[in-house]
Amino acid sequence: MARIEAPQSGMGEHVDWALLRPEMAAGMGALSRAVYGNSQLPVREREAARWTIALLNDCAVCRDTRAKEGEQAGADESFYAEVTNRCTSTTLSERERCAAEFAERFALDHMAMDDEFWARMHAAFSQEELADLTICCGAFLGMGRALAVVGVPAPDQRILV
Repeated sequence: MARIEAPQSGMGEHVDWALLRPEMAAGMGALSRAVYGNSQLPVREREAARWTIALLNDCAVCRDTRAKEGEQAGADESFYAEVTNRCTSTTLSERERCAAEFAERFALDHMAMDDEFWARMHAAFSQEELADLTICCGAFLGMGRALAVVGVPAPDQRILV
């Protein structure tokens, strides 16, 4: 049970608590739709970043969420295991490893994003892709952290984004 009690809306506990502040909840929903509906990153790269932050946030909802088109894109359960162990992975692409590393530094130590790191990121991604990845990570970190702080459990039915 979430640490903030709210009436049931029928949309799930991951939404109910935020509906206590409907105008703000609408903004959270709009950000989520903007990220998942407009990201131009390949699914596996976006999911490498999202999954990394889900684990760091220890967000039950985020850990149980999957990409709608994940299976077709090769983002199956073995992919998530590879991202979890990206330092020893032999199957992730360089860009997937970079996306996960970016997400980790974004979440844990943004001050460690030094010139050498940015040079590697610029070698792997375009300016537009870096903007995309940054916006995605901001949304993943903020919303996932909020869900983890509130203690929202994963819904009975898996969320597909």
